[in-house]
Amino acid sequence: MSDYLVIVESPAKAKTIGKYLGKKYAVKASMGHVIDLPKSQMGVDVEQGYTPKYITIRGKGPILKDLKAAAKKAKRVYLAADPDREGEAIAWHLAHSLNIDEKSECRVVFNEITKQAIKDSFKKPRTIDMNLVDAQQARRVLDRLVGYNISPLLWKKVKKGLSAGRVQSVAVKMIIDREKEIKEFEPVEYWSIAASFKKDGEEFEAKFFAVDGEKRELSSESDVNEVLNKLSGDSFKIDQVKKRERKRNPVAPFTTSSLQQEAARKLNFRAKKTMMLAQQLYEGIDLGKEGTVGLITYMRTDSTRLSETAKKEAEEYIETNYGKEYVNKTVAKSKQNNNAQDAHEAIRPTSVILDPKSVKSYLSRDQLRLYKLIWERMVASQMAPAILDTMSVDLVNNGVTFRATGSKLKFQGFMKVYIEGNDDGKKEEDRLLPELNEGETAKAENIDPNQHFTQPPPRYTEARLVKTMEELGIGRPSTYAPTLDTIQRRGYVALEDKRFVPTELGEIVLELIEEFFPEILNVDFTAKMEGDLDAIEDGEEQWVKVIDQFYQDFEKRLKKAEEEMKEVEIRDEPAGEDCEKCGHEMVYKMGRYGKFMACSNFPECRNTKAIIKEIGVSCPDCKDGSIVERKSKKRRIFFGCNRFPECEFLSWDKPIARTCPKCNEMLVEKKTKKGVHVQCSKCDYKEESN
Repeated sequence: MSDYLVIVESPAKAKTIGKYLGKKYAVKASMGHVIDLPKSQMGVDVEQGYTPKYITIRGKGPILKDLKAAAKKAKRVYLAADPDREGEAIAWHLAHSLNIDEKSECRVVFNEITKQAIKDSFKKPRTIDMNLVDAQQARRVLDRLVGYNISPLLWKKVKKGLSAGRVQSVAVKMIIDREKEIKEFEPVEYWSIAASFKKDGEEFEAKFFAVDGEKRELSSESDVNEVLNKLSGDSFKIDQVKKRERKRNPVAPFTTSSLQQEAARKLNFRAKKTMMLAQQLYEGIDLGKEGTVGLITYMRTDSTRLSETAKKEAEEYIETNYGKEYVNKTVAKSKQNNNAQDAHEAIRPTSVILDPKSVKSYLSRDQLRLYKLIWERMVASQMAPAILDTMSVDLVNNGVTFRATGSKLKFQGFMKVYIEGNDDGKKEEDRLLPELNEGETAKAENIDPNQHFTQPPPRYTEARLVKTMEELGIGRPSTYAPTLDTIQRRGYVALEDKRFVPTELGEIVLELIEEFFPEILNVDFTAKMEGDLDAIEDGEEQWVKVIDQFYQDFEKRLKKAEEEMKEVEIRDEPAGEDCEKCGHEMVYKMGRYGKFMACSNFPECRNTKAIIKEIGVSCPDCKDGSIVERKSKKRRIFFGCNRFPECEFLSWDKPIARTCPKCNEMLVEKKTKKGVHVQCSKCDYKEESN
């Protein structure tokens, strides 16, 4: 019989910790929450000071029974749920269920699952932090008061199955507001003039900058012609050359938000997938002879802080593997988010010695890619700045100035290991200029004016939405991924080309909430509420008082909405064809992944069909069919013949209605990080990127 019982959330975590603690400790998993508010009702007694009505979660009875039996046999029980508000709440519920005094030192927390961290944490158990519990309890009660009061209204007035949440509603509003911006956007014309120059046989490029020393914007073709008419010949005097050395500092280690953003940019991961893989890396991976090891620290954090131990280990690794000059002796203090819960560290490898190469054989492809990203980011954050030599050259002809800029990487520094991604996917490249000296001349080989139009703001990707939510103080690390998942499952938004598009249903629901519950959609109000939850965690506010301040006004709005909200009928749009199974009309429906066709005779007939999108290209294989856009089971777009399965033509790249001038085979549009270009599906023919 074991002397001590340790309770964690997951079997993977239990397995890892059990190996470190030895035979005296039995480690069991609660499988997450065992106690929670009931699903079938609000579960909050408003009249009795917003008292939550907790119950054992359906299906968790046997788990709780097993934990109770084990707790009775143990000399002492340790509650080792995750080191955040939710983990504290799980520990508190378990303490009550197992008759453990919450004021006893029963709570054990650790930021990483490594042998040393686990052993250290058991040397200093603490009492359950009721401020953390109250902050989590306040969030749950607040979300119940909003969701379980507004949702039934939406069921009655719009349709069943809808929900309204505090954070999710703001996220939907952000997506809809962006769509309005795009629709209302009026492009503005502007021009640029690019020139290619040659000096001593070397070519370089410059752009129009100024006239008679004053920077000039080109808003029309007449502006361009005025500049071109002022030029006298093709000889330009090199008027000014500026050279300087510039340092570029590394970025901080990952927070939850920045990890989700970078994994989306570089690995094409959805937020939900990133967090699932990070959970696996945190809870432990079997590394053969070394046993199961937690490879990263806790992955729900908004802190960029690193422990002194981690910094020292990184410094030694960098010096050994890259050289002393790559160690940053003056790493700048990371700027923290105002709301950062700094009890945690940044997301980092538990040991930089476990580099991606050494653990490659033990990880799945996606686990390795995410771990490599986390490892490289943390190591780079402790490396010396990169040093660039930059050069700016002004070339003048009759008062018209063209400016050329260039840079050359002089010392790689942190860039030897890692360079942060950017939203447009462009890679950083050296832009070298030849040796140019003031007073010399260069010849303009070609001067090319270009017309442009300003572009509307882009639709939100998952990464961009998470970043904006974080900047506005909406939600917290643990809420980003579930929020994005919920608004898609409810059909309020859909993903098109990896960007969020609002649905008609989303717009209708938002309009109703905006009319009757405007504070729910107010970004400042939502951010303030997050601040109040933080204040509860810090012991500066009482949770019941915070809830009551919100509910007093909310209750009045609720009564008004029940009386005045009108019913909304959402009519399905006819698809223009009949159901092949029952003959009723097919209609367009909006699902989690966008529009699809369904029988109007639902639920009697449950026939559904994907919407086939013609792209105007004949099938190159059978010649009789036409190419249509389809989606794989993993929602990836591909192109196939509409005569499938008779014709099995398939292409991941979009065919176009032209053939290759070299071999007469099919041309396709190839998407890359640099953009879209046309190339042959068979030979090496390739056209310039657009």
